Amino acid sequence: MSRFVKIASSFRAVFFDQYGVLHDGRRPYPGARDALAALKARAVKIAVLSNSGRAGQANVQRMAALGLGPELYDFLLTSGDVARRLLRNDGPLAARLHPKARAFVVSSDGRDELSPELGLTPARGSAEADLVIVAGSQADRISLDAYRELLAPAAERGAPCLCFNPDRLMLTAAGAAPGAGRIAEIYQELGGEVTWIGKPFPEIYRAAAELAGVEDPRDTLCVGDSVEHDIAGANGFGAFAALTRTGVLAGLSREELAAEIGRRRAVPDYVVESLAS
Repeated sequence: MSRFVKIASSFRAVFFDQYGVLHDGRRPYPGARDALAALKARAVKIAVLSNSGRAGQANVQRMAALGLGPELYDFLLTSGDVARRLLRNDGPLAARLHPKARAFVVSSDGRDELSPELGLTPARGSAEADLVIVAGSQADRISLDAYRELLAPAAERGAPCLCFNPDRLMLTAAGAAPGAGRIAEIYQELGGEVTWIGKPFPEIYRAAAELAGVEDPRDTLCVGDSVEHDIAGANGFGAFAALTRTGVLAGLSREELAAEIGRRRAVPDYVVESLAS
């Protein structure tokens, strides 16, 4: 049994980050499947929390294609799921939008599948947008300056922005690249108003705790590879936090990692090299 499994087994629920902890987008990390199976066998409630703008089911399918099937966890919840709830007819953000509101969507594939899903009208450009949704990033192929130019008209118009994915960095086959969170930051720099959904913000943790049937956050261990999002989010929620040395911070030395922890003012309760260690 790995040190990680020994630690995690003492908790009622474990909330895992997806990218950078369980897999790298191409294959599972060593020990990830075994860790999930071991905790499942010990009746630990297992949730996967992801700062993905896509719906949970799309991520379930992607995880399954990588060999991490839904039998290994109890549910998968994305920031996109939580944001969709807020934009539904009875959600708190829906009240700010008129019935024919036009949405300008920034996604990871350049398509707008969200507007029709949410009953919004797709905007042809950000200059006519009543709402900007930043759900993903193509910043490995599109420059941040291009995004700045693309979004400037909406910011000038005063359109609110909803960021479905606060991650400032994303993992790609070529390494780390600016994520959706960095694009939303640019919108703020342009003078736009941004509502953030996902880790480290509290809505996703509250939703996950409700689904897991957990009332006391101290019964929960949150596992992630980002101090800025996973560890800060766990600290804010009041749960225990475990940082893995895989993912976005894998290349940092111990001294650099300590500096990152100090800079973010977010402290993990445990640090593990991987789920297999």
